[in-house]
Amino acid sequence: MESPSPGGGYRNLPKGQTALIVAVAVVAGVAIAFPAYRIFILVSVGIGVVVAVILYLWHRFRPLKEEDINHKRPLGLG
Repeated sequence: MESPSPGGGYRNLPKGQTALIVAVAVVAGVAIAFPAYRIFILVSVGIGVVVAVILYLWHRFRPLKEEDINHKRPLGLG
């Protein structure tokens, strides 16, 4: 691993969209190179999609109301 740059972050690491593309490429490479990981990746993605749909539907049909929020301005701004 590289040493941190003076600005506090790491140098030469991809950011944003490039990092997402690199991550997808690494996962795809592992799935191709090691077929046993395909099941793990598919199960993980499946669980993630199911949880995302449940959370979406929960918040769609039970939205937060103004009176449900106790501490509206935790930093005391405004």
